[in-house]
Amino acid sequence: MSASGRTSSAATPLARRGLLAGAVAGAAALAAGGCARGASTSAQPGTTSISNDNATWDEGYRSAGQELEKITGYALRPLSNPSVTSYQQVVQMTLQTSKASDLVKWASGYQLKRLARAGGLTDLTRVWQRYADRGWVRRTSREALSYRGTTYGIPLYESYYVLFYSKPVFGKLGLSAPGSWDELLHCAEVLKRNKITPFLASQVGGWPAIEWFQELVSKVDPGFYQQLVAGEASYTDDPARQAMDIWQDFIRKGWMTAPDFDQARGPGALKEGTVGMFLHGTWQASGMAAAGMEPGTDYGAFILPTVRPSTAKSVIAESGVFVVPSRASSHRAAMANVGSWLDPSVQRVWSDFLQDSSANPKVRSANPVVAGLQRDIARSRRLALVRYWEASPPSLIQGNTNDLGGFMAGQASAATTLRRMQERAHDEWAAWKRDEA
Repeated sequence: MSASGRTSSAATPLARRGLLAGAVAGAAALAAGGCARGASTSAQPGTTSISNDNATWDEGYRSAGQELEKITGYALRPLSNPSVTSYQQVVQMTLQTSKASDLVKWASGYQLKRLARAGGLTDLTRVWQRYADRGWVRRTSREALSYRGTTYGIPLYESYYVLFYSKPVFGKLGLSAPGSWDELLHCAEVLKRNKITPFLASQVGGWPAIEWFQELVSKVDPGFYQQLVAGEASYTDDPARQAMDIWQDFIRKGWMTAPDFDQARGPGALKEGTVGMFLHGTWQASGMAAAGMEPGTDYGAFILPTVRPSTAKSVIAESGVFVVPSRASSHRAAMANVGSWLDPSVQRVWSDFLQDSSANPKVRSANPVVAGLQRDIARSRRLALVRYWEASPPSLIQGNTNDLGGFMAGQASAATTLRRMQERAHDEWAAWKRDEA
């Protein structure tokens, strides 16, 4: 659900080793501190511990754990570290030690591949296959959960990137959720004419800079997006340039908030009517509820239309995962719980807590707005695309995210930004493949 970015550059091998040594030394200190407090990772009868970087989910884990306990005999015991950076470092440093927790929350895609490459994870291929045989997981998700043909992650949740919109504002202006690109542009024009900023766009926190990039590229050409994140296309190719030109045009027209607009203010801005549409993951539904907004009454949501009607429909999907350390102190209990996590009875409780969609496609969200999106995705057979943050080598994504933030702040042109992103892609893909050899 969250992500953080660090500056990345085309460093020499010697510089890379220096940076890595510094990171390891810092992580070792963090891990040592974590170990001093970490007696809670030791086995406790009737529970499995969860390393987690989102303390606001603790209640949800405990509630879902009560359902798991009915099936497996083991409840869930969340152990939260609110600092994403230190959390990631501590997990990587303790993964192959007795200080590892029983279950670890992690990201899918290349974030998971990088963790699996270091060793210390349990093979979950048979668990995933049992889920697939029951129809409790999307078969197309396996690649994002695997490394070199072995599945190491089980989906924790599945969110979709959509545009939330203010239903009262749209109703007052005679607008409805757009089903085409032209209708989207019409909505933006009417909102702007009425002194309402059409779109929320932000780079606060770093990672949100990817949101409009991934959306626009995928709605120009979803096949190109897949090739791009796989290192099989160039950031300077026509579809990427077209996407950036659209983005630049929106900015020039004053259709987007300033890049320092904090997304935490998004639900409030929709409620106040100062912003018309808010691009974000469906997990933001919980933020809408916190702002006192009712789904279907105060807000709705739709998936960004394709730029051309003939373009295949797609949706950006974000999925966190559970991994099981090989040396987990309660390994048998952890395997039992990860093997029942996607059971519909457990997912109903978990999905209701998140007010989001479940990774189990047979579980419908209790939030009517999210449930409507689920129906749209199934009915339209939308191609689910891995979120940009997890879709390529982490060092490449981190550096490119910083470049996109610079573009949003007006520090570089679209052409310069894409050129820098491609230069980094050339170097980082080479480094990833070299490390794979």
